Amino acid sequence: MRDTKSLINQLENKGVTLVAVSKTKPSEQILEVYDLGQRDFGENRVQEMVDKAADLPNDIRWHQIGHLQKNKVKYIAPFVHLIHSIDSEALLKTVQKEAAKNDRKINVLLQLKIATEETKYGLSTAEAEVLTGDLISGKYPNVYLQGFMGMASFVQEDDQVEKEFSGLKNFQSAMKEQFPDDMEQLQVLSMGMSGDYNIAIECGSTMVRIGSAIFGSRN
Repeated sequence: MRDTKSLINQLENKGVTLVAVSKTKPSEQILEVYDLGQRDFGENRVQEMVDKAADLPNDIRWHQIGHLQKNKVKYIAPFVHLIHSIDSEALLKTVQKEAAKNDRKINVLLQLKIATEETKYGLSTAEAEVLTGDLISGKYPNVYLQGFMGMASFVQEDDQVEKEFSGLKNFQSAMKEQFPDDMEQLQVLSMGMSGDYNIAIECGSTMVRIGSAIFGSRN
């Protein structure tokens, strides 16, 4: 775990938030990373997050990083720290409804589709611009927009990955210019995973989602 501690320190020194992606990993392994001072953990599957949240220390900040189905929002609404994957207006409406039921404000990121793969989810820039305006105007009073998320194409060409990350950074900058009084809501840029987080940070990422570089490869 020495390398993990140095990674945590390295990212902290750069002002980048590390989300340790703990999907499929047992609670014992998560606790090892927790004991190094890590508090932000990311899960793809709702049931897995719910089970781990019940089993692990309650000061962990849980991040929903995978595609989120509307009918699953109610299970994480009482405790989730940040939903990275708001990829439709319908999902946003559901998060608002469940947040209001739990009398809390849920932090979210709008997920933009920056990759070329058809299998990747996300909003177009036009859709994201509309939802950004809706969120900042108070249309969803129980949802707090922290920024944006994107996943680059899974390719060997660093130039393409850099272009996709830079495009998302440019979108964030454009939204900050469009809503200058609400820039605080638009500070987070979640991009970069184990294979491309260094490129993402160079392109302006403030939050990286790293799994295999911390926990080892998955089966």
